[in-house]
Amino acid sequence: MTGPDDDADATARAPWIPGPRRAADDHADLTALPAAEEEMAPEAEEPVVEEPDVPVLTHGVLKSLLGAWALSACSAGETRAVEDHLTGCAPCADEALRLRDAVSLLHEDRDLDLDPLLRSRVLENCLGRRPARIPVPDWVTPYDAETARLDALLRDIGESEWHAPVRLKWYEEDRVVRRKATVAGVIGHLLAVDGLVSTALGLDDPLGADVPELSPTERTEAFWSSLDRPPNRSVRGPWRDQSHTLIRTVAFAGRGVADLTVGYKDFALPLRDSLLERAFECWLHADDIATAVAYPYAPPSGPHLHGMIDLAARLLPAALANRRRTGLAGPARELVSAGAPGRSLHLEVEGAGGGHWYIALDSPAAIGSAERAVAQVAMDGVEFCQLVAGHITPEEAAAGQDGDREAIRDVLSAAASLSRL
Repeated sequence: MTGPDDDADATARAPWIPGPRRAADDHADLTALPAAEEEMAPEAEEPVVEEPDVPVLTHGVLKSLLGAWALSACSAGETRAVEDHLTGCAPCADEALRLRDAVSLLHEDRDLDLDPLLRSRVLENCLGRRPARIPVPDWVTPYDAETARLDALLRDIGESEWHAPVRLKWYEEDRVVRRKATVAGVIGHLLAVDGLVSTALGLDDPLGADVPELSPTERTEAFWSSLDRPPNRSVRGPWRDQSHTLIRTVAFAGRGVADLTVGYKDFALPLRDSLLERAFECWLHADDIATAVAYPYAPPSGPHLHGMIDLAARLLPAALANRRRTGLAGPARELVSAGAPGRSLHLEVEGAGGGHWYIALDSPAAIGSAERAVAQVAMDGVEFCQLVAGHITPEEAAAGQDGDREAIRDVLSAAASLSRL
């Protein structure tokens, strides 16, 4: 069965290379008459369909119209002329396809956030072309990367978000401890504790001169109490300047500085491990801040995450021995001489930065051994770091467990005990 619409379809037939959208003329019903005229029109009379005037244009003019055609900005006649031309001119047809694809990009919603790996790729490319005269040591790069990532986050937040509440949480004496702070308060905390590294290097202490030996928590409380008003975004400058100074000082100091001791009052770490610990805390607190301001934040790169997990694994035997002395862990089963393999727990960390570690159970001086393993724990890398930070409890850790249950419980609890403010 045929009718007037069949003639319209023949007139406004589909183009050979469709544009991103058709011109307004293409959507018009060329057979429709106004309502008043339709009532007056004889029923037997066929409506007159007018063909668009197709101008005769040269190749150069048609080529110049391709951009307007891709944008659906040509008249009906010009559109017909261009599309007729494209059926017989391969170079113009190729150009029309490219222009059509380019126009489609103009209508796509794009994420304005920069690729988080952009900075590292740019630096890698620049250093590949012109290596740094005094390069940053490899063991400093996790701290360099995490402070830079946190600073990028701080640049993106507004004035009011510096006072957004941040809920800090850690694990202490087998219980969860919570503390309320603000984004600015957390940066002040990082500034105060990074000051331990500054003083070890002979640099200025952000708490001032002649400050007695204080633990990280005591330094933070001292910094907060010294302020006349709640901290605000002005704390970002001193924190970032201090981190830059630390990195620059270590880079110029040479290789021997890695073994310099950094005291934390209750324990001490070599500078190499101390900066890794500071990178770990910078990441975890950056994640706290990102959660408070509803900002996406990714974990560290695989190699840096591996180093942080390795540091925690190396600290576990001593943490387990400390808990045993206070009655929070089971007694030692088999004491061995220092440097000898002893009973061990196989810690298998999965995902980016993962690996295998063997944790000595009975003495921090013993060597972890696969042959002496009596238990195994398998965990995701980020989840293990959350446990070490005290953000989840040993009971909440979704760990695959096999073997000696007491050893597993003691090691997971020792991992959580590494956390602090």
